[in-house]
Amino acid sequence: PHGPSLRRGRPTTGHPPEAPLSFSRTFDLAALRVPAAACASLERRLRGHLLNWPRVRNIARLPNDDGDGLVSLPTSPGSSSALPPTAVARREKLAREFNARGFVEFPILAKMSRPAGRTRREMKGRAAGGKETKHEKDKVYVVEVLEQGGEDDEDEWKGLVGEEGFGKGAWRGEPTRLLLLDEGHANRRVDELPEAVKVVLEHEANQGGPFAYELVQCQLTLFYDYWPMNEVLEALLPEGIIIPAGFETVGHIAHLNLRDEHLPYKTLIAQVVLDKNKPKIQTVVNKIDAIQNDYRTMQLEILAGHDSLVTTVIESGLRFQVDLATVYWNSRLSTERQRLVNNIFQNSDVVCDVFSGVGPIAISAAKKVKYVYANDLNPAAVEYLEQNIVLNKLERKIEMCSEES
Repeated sequence: PHGPSLRRGRPTTGHPPEAPLSFSRTFDLAALRVPAAACASLERRLRGHLLNWPRVRNIARLPNDDGDGLVSLPTSPGSSSALPPTAVARREKLAREFNARGFVEFPILAKMSRPAGRTRREMKGRAAGGKETKHEKDKVYVVEVLEQGGEDDEDEWKGLVGEEGFGKGAWRGEPTRLLLLDEGHANRRVDELPEAVKVVLEHEANQGGPFAYELVQCQLTLFYDYWPMNEVLEALLPEGIIIPAGFETVGHIAHLNLRDEHLPYKTLIAQVVLDKNKPKIQTVVNKIDAIQNDYRTMQLEILAGHDSLVTTVIESGLRFQVDLATVYWNSRLSTERQRLVNNIFQNSDVVCDVFSGVGPIAISAAKKVKYVYANDLNPAAVEYLEQNIVLNKLERKIEMCSEES
């Protein structure tokens, strides 16, 4: 089957089954190393022969691919002639050879030759304790260019490249990019590539000007953050158990309704739901028992994330403060509430909402009708109703009370 899968890639070893690193999978690939200037054109023309995996770019940027520290490659094996240095390489060479007087007289060039601000911060962090940077911690995938040539060339031919370019090593030539080929071309030689690929490369070489390409072998590693929620849960749960893919969202809270067969794995399920829906979801809860009280509040168990069940819900442009521990809210009724307001209520109506809760219907109606009377038996719901009326600036159009209906 085409495309990435947790079942197909090579897993890393030595990690607990539920640890994020246990979901890293490595795939063997081939890639074309081509000049950066020709990369966009080649990507369009070779689209059908490229990797084309979801959330993985067909173009991988090389470290130092802006020309920093590049060395010219011979035009062919055994040839002594070299490609002329690029303008970027000449500028960088000039910057490195600057003396103190040059830095004073050419401040713009001096500024370009200094390390970027982000680099300085990362160096400071490593000196202070070697803390992992956000990019290193949250990366989705990396592409490792396997060793080319002899042992002496290892430092210059091997490196990590990824979504923004990171790692060590650079191609010894002009600035380049990697075009990741379809996984069916892994471990092939140049003469084994499809004729369509070779025709495109030959056509590019005949356009005039220096053009070179190289077929390199790579390893693509997909990390935990790459895999979708349902695929991670499928790998974690025993075979035969239905994957709990759906949940209700109330503000920043994900409300699960787990079956009995899911309960032994409820903590793992909740953590995956939290990881795969950040930052929108910050708390994951599960309903413990059916609604059995007069206030229709639910008994909820917090499984992952923050402990607070107070959240803000935005519905039809209105904001509602809700505490799921003390009041009732059902996000799945939002379409029905909007149908009432848009199709049933008229501008001249006076609406009486005797089970108003925190006010989803009463406040929405107050934006349209003449006046609204809102009532609820739950004192906590009436308290939040009052807050929501003020929050949406409708104090003059709603009257509320807490009576038996």
